[in-house]
Amino acid sequence: MSFGAAKPLTPWRWLGLPLLECVAATLLLAIPMRLFGLRLPEPVLPLVLAFSWAVIRPSILAPFAVLFAGLFLDLLWGGPLGLWALALLTGYGVVLVTRSMMAGQSQVMTWVWYAATCAIAFGTAYLFSMVLAHQAANLIAVGWQLFATVVLYPLAHRLIDRFEDADVRFR
Repeated sequence: MSFGAAKPLTPWRWLGLPLLECVAATLLLAIPMRLFGLRLPEPVLPLVLAFSWAVIRPSILAPFAVLFAGLFLDLLWGGPLGLWALALLTGYGVVLVTRSMMAGQSQVMTWVWYAATCAIAFGTAYLFSMVLAHQAANLIAVGWQLFATVVLYPLAHRLIDRFEDADVRFR
Protein backbone atom coordinates (compact mmCIF):
# COMPACT_ATOMS: atom_id res chain seq x y z
CA MET A 1 0.00 0.00 0.00
CA SER A 2 1.47 3.32 -1.05
CA PHE A 3 1.18 6.51 0.97
CA GLY A 4 1.29 8.58 -2.18
CA ALA A 5 3.41 9.14 -5.22
CA ALA A 6 7.11 8.51 -4.91
CA LYS A 7 9.07 11.61 -4.01
CA PRO A 8 12.14 12.65 -6.02
CA LEU A 9 15.45 11.54 -4.56
CA THR A 10 17.04 14.82 -3.59
CA PRO A 11 19.57 14.22 -0.78
CA TRP A 12 18.03 16.71 1.64
CA ARG A 13 14.61 15.05 1.28
CA TRP A 14 15.51 11.37 1.73
CA LEU A 15 18.64 11.78 3.88
CA GLY A 16 18.63 15.19 5.57
CA LEU A 17 15.06 15.54 6.80
CA PRO A 18 14.74 11.97 8.16
CA LEU A 19 18.11 12.38 9.92
CA LEU A 20 17.00 15.64 11.55
CA GLU A 21 13.71 14.05 12.60
CA CYS A 22 15.62 11.09 14.03
CA VAL A 23 17.95 13.34 16.02
CA ALA A 24 14.99 15.34 17.38
CA ALA A 25 13.08 12.18 18.37
CA THR A 26 16.19 10.71 20.02
CA LEU A 27 16.67 13.89 22.04
CA LEU A 28 13.00 13.84 23.03
CA LEU A 29 13.19 10.23 24.21
CA ALA A 30 16.41 10.97 26.12
CA ILE A 31 14.60 13.37 28.46
CA PRO A 32 14.93 11.95 31.99
CA MET A 33 11.20 11.65 32.63
CA ARG A 34 9.18 8.87 34.23
CA LEU A 35 5.67 7.80 33.29
CA PHE A 36 3.97 5.48 35.77
CA GLY A 37 7.34 4.91 37.40
CA LEU A 38 9.00 3.81 34.16
CA ARG A 39 11.54 5.66 32.03
CA LEU A 40 10.82 6.42 28.40
CA PRO A 41 12.14 3.77 26.00
CA GLU A 42 15.37 4.55 24.21
CA PRO A 43 15.18 2.79 20.86
CA VAL A 44 18.06 3.16 18.45
CA LEU A 45 16.16 5.29 15.95
CA PRO A 46 19.03 5.59 13.44
CA LEU A 47 18.65 1.85 12.76
CA VAL A 48 15.39 2.71 11.03
CA LEU A 49 17.32 5.05 8.75
CA ALA A 50 20.22 2.65 8.17
CA PHE A 51 17.82 -0.11 7.12
CA SER A 52 15.64 2.14 4.97
CA TRP A 53 18.46 3.91 3.18
CA ALA A 54 20.13 0.64 2.25
CA VAL A 55 16.85 -0.77 0.91
CA ILE A 56 15.94 2.38 -1.02
CA ARG A 57 19.15 2.59 -3.05
CA PRO A 58 22.93 2.47 -2.80
CA SER A 59 24.35 5.91 -2.11
CA ILE A 60 27.62 7.61 -1.29
CA LEU A 61 26.05 9.99 1.25
CA ALA A 62 24.00 7.46 3.26
CA PRO A 63 26.95 5.76 5.03
CA PHE A 64 28.28 9.15 6.10
CA ALA A 65 24.86 10.08 7.48
CA VAL A 66 24.72 6.73 9.31
CA LEU A 67 28.22 7.40 10.70
CA PHE A 68 27.10 10.84 11.89
CA ALA A 69 23.99 9.36 13.53
CA GLY A 70 26.10 6.74 15.32
CA LEU A 71 28.56 9.33 16.59
CA PHE A 72 25.63 11.43 17.77
CA LEU A 73 24.30 8.45 19.77
CA ASP A 74 27.74 7.85 21.29
CA LEU A 75 28.00 11.47 22.40
CA LEU A 76 24.41 11.58 23.69
CA TRP A 77 24.54 8.32 25.64
CA GLY A 78 28.15 8.74 26.79
CA GLY A 79 29.40 5.54 25.19
CA PRO A 80 32.77 4.93 23.61
CA LEU A 81 33.11 7.08 20.52
CA GLY A 82 32.49 4.98 17.43
CA LEU A 83 30.58 2.13 19.11
CA TRP A 84 27.13 2.90 17.66
CA ALA A 85 28.65 4.20 14.45
CA LEU A 86 30.25 0.77 13.94
CA ALA A 87 27.03 -1.04 14.88
CA LEU A 88 24.89 1.08 12.56
CA LEU A 89 27.35 0.74 9.67
CA THR A 90 27.41 -3.03 10.21
CA GLY A 91 23.62 -3.12 9.95
CA TYR A 92 23.69 -0.85 6.90
CA GLY A 93 26.27 -3.07 5.21
CA VAL A 94 24.32 -6.26 5.91
CA VAL A 95 21.18 -4.76 4.39
CA LEU A 96 23.11 -3.42 1.41
CA VAL A 97 24.59 -6.87 0.69
CA THR A 98 21.25 -8.69 1.12
CA ARG A 99 19.18 -6.01 -0.63
CA SER A 100 18.51 -8.12 -3.71
CA MET A 101 17.08 -10.95 -1.57
CA MET A 102 14.64 -8.53 0.06
CA ALA A 103 13.24 -7.28 -3.23
CA GLY A 104 9.62 -8.26 -3.69
CA GLN A 105 9.19 -9.68 -0.19
CA SER A 106 6.00 -9.13 1.80
CA GLN A 107 5.82 -6.53 4.55
CA VAL A 108 5.98 -9.23 7.23
CA MET A 109 9.10 -10.74 5.69
CA THR A 110 10.70 -7.31 5.41
CA TRP A 111 9.92 -6.80 9.11
CA VAL A 112 11.79 -10.06 9.81
CA TRP A 113 14.77 -8.74 7.80
CA TYR A 114 14.59 -5.51 9.80
CA ALA A 115 14.51 -7.44 13.10
CA ALA A 116 17.51 -9.51 11.98
CA THR A 117 19.36 -6.33 11.03
CA CYS A 118 18.58 -4.84 14.44
CA ALA A 119 19.81 -8.02 16.14
CA ILE A 120 23.06 -7.91 14.16
CA ALA A 121 23.62 -4.23 15.01
CA PHE A 122 22.81 -4.80 18.68
CA GLY A 123 25.03 -7.89 18.74
CA THR A 124 27.89 -5.86 17.29
CA ALA A 125 27.39 -3.10 19.87
CA TYR A 126 27.07 -5.65 22.68
CA LEU A 127 30.24 -7.51 21.75
CA PHE A 128 32.36 -4.40 21.29
CA SER A 129 31.07 -2.78 24.49
CA MET A 130 31.81 -6.02 26.34
CA VAL A 131 35.36 -6.02 25.01
CA LEU A 132 35.88 -2.34 25.85
CA ALA A 133 34.33 -2.46 29.34
CA HIS A 134 35.62 -5.94 30.26
CA GLN A 135 32.16 -6.86 31.53
CA ALA A 136 28.85 -7.85 29.99
CA ALA A 137 25.93 -5.47 29.75
CA ASN A 138 22.56 -6.35 31.24
CA LEU A 139 20.92 -8.63 28.67
CA ILE A 140 17.41 -7.75 29.84
CA ALA A 141 18.02 -4.04 29.24
CA VAL A 142 19.59 -4.76 25.86
CA GLY A 143 16.64 -6.99 24.98
CA TRP A 144 14.11 -4.27 25.85
CA GLN A 145 16.03 -1.71 23.83
CA LEU A 146 16.17 -4.16 20.90
CA PHE A 147 12.42 -4.78 21.21
CA ALA A 148 11.72 -1.01 21.27
CA THR A 149 13.80 -0.64 18.11
CA VAL A 150 12.20 -3.58 16.27
CA VAL A 151 8.73 -2.19 16.99
CA LEU A 152 9.66 0.90 14.96
CA TYR A 153 9.56 -1.02 11.67
CA PRO A 154 6.44 0.84 10.42
CA LEU A 155 8.58 4.00 10.29
CA ALA A 156 11.13 2.22 8.11
CA HIS A 157 8.37 0.84 5.89
CA ARG A 158 6.88 4.30 5.46
CA LEU A 159 10.25 5.79 4.48
CA ILE A 160 10.91 2.95 2.04
CA ASP A 161 7.43 3.29 0.57
CA ARG A 162 7.91 7.02 0.01
CA PHE A 163 11.21 6.81 -1.86
CA GLU A 164 11.60 3.26 -3.22
CA ASP A 165 10.32 3.97 -6.73
CA ALA A 166 11.80 7.44 -7.04
CA ASP A 167 14.99 6.32 -8.79
CA VAL A 168 14.26 4.34 -11.96
CA ARG A 169 17.88 3.08 -12.17
CA PHE A 170 17.34 0.74 -9.20
CA ARG A 171 13.94 -0.84 -10.03
